Amino acid sequence: MLPFKIQLVLFYFHRVLNADYSKLKPTSIRRANAKTWPRQKRIAEFPSPEMEKVENLEIPVRDGSQIPVRIYRPTQEENLKTIVFYHGGGFVLRDIESHDDLCRRIAKKTGALVISVGYRLAPEYKFPIPVYDCYDALLWASSNAAAYGGNPKDLVVMGDSAGGNLATVTSILSRDENGPKIAKQVLIYPAADARLNHPSIDKFKDGYLLTKDMMHWFVDHYAKTPEDKLNPLMSPLLTEDLSNLPSAFVSTSDHDPLKDEGEAYYAKLLAAGNQAIFKEYKNTIHGFANIPRISKQANVLVDDIAAFLAN
Repeated sequence: MLPFKIQLVLFYFHRVLNADYSKLKPTSIRRANAKTWPRQKRIAEFPSPEMEKVENLEIPVRDGSQIPVRIYRPTQEENLKTIVFYHGGGFVLRDIESHDDLCRRIAKKTGALVISVGYRLAPEYKFPIPVYDCYDALLWASSNAAAYGGNPKDLVVMGDSAGGNLATVTSILSRDENGPKIAKQVLIYPAADARLNHPSIDKFKDGYLLTKDMMHWFVDHYAKTPEDKLNPLMSPLLTEDLSNLPSAFVSTSDHDPLKDEGEAYYAKLLAAGNQAIFKEYKNTIHGFANIPRISKQANVLVDDIAAFLAN
């Protein structure tokens, strides 16, 4: 049974708010999220860890645009492991600010420099624009991390949900395009298959925060054409060759419609000869990493990530 605090969150989200995403525009949801975020933060998170330095920058991407990044430096030490972090939100919602606390906790616990990437969102910027924003941010980190105390030869890609998708796709792109060598990838309840046909999607289709209808809403906003859903850069589980990829830590939630595809991706990484660790977090829901006041497993996850990166 899910903990009582999580049950309260689900009751509020599904019975009180009861938002029908199919009738809402992404811009409206983003405005509502920005308005309610300070109150949600007080409920869901503890006071965020202090950093030695936090910097907000804009970096160039291949089409000449600029995207924001936020750099978290937890210590004055140099040559820090460098994590390039991609936030979740279905490729449509959330941003650097929504994942500020999680990035701070990861930086504090791992002692790593964390670069949080504000890739452009759908539907204004559909697939594959967010993919290449994220890969270009990795290229930027490889060239510039040292100026902020990071070690560009000790790179990690990390993300949650849609960000987990982008992290593993970035790993594949870097392999295929002879890009920066990535030491490890951390995939937190990743989206891995835009076909949305795994059993857990129906098993947990309603009542567990992320719903099946929401997932279709996200994918339909992200994909430019139906064929995009079969593109391995959108559905990395469909990648034919997953060999020679960074060591992976793949985590899932036991009450999450994405859990089956996350585990399937882990199994395919192993089958391709990669080193990989898998953990399913019990009595949790999708998004639990962002709610440490509500789910004790949020900090357990960060501890496990730190242990994986230190090994």
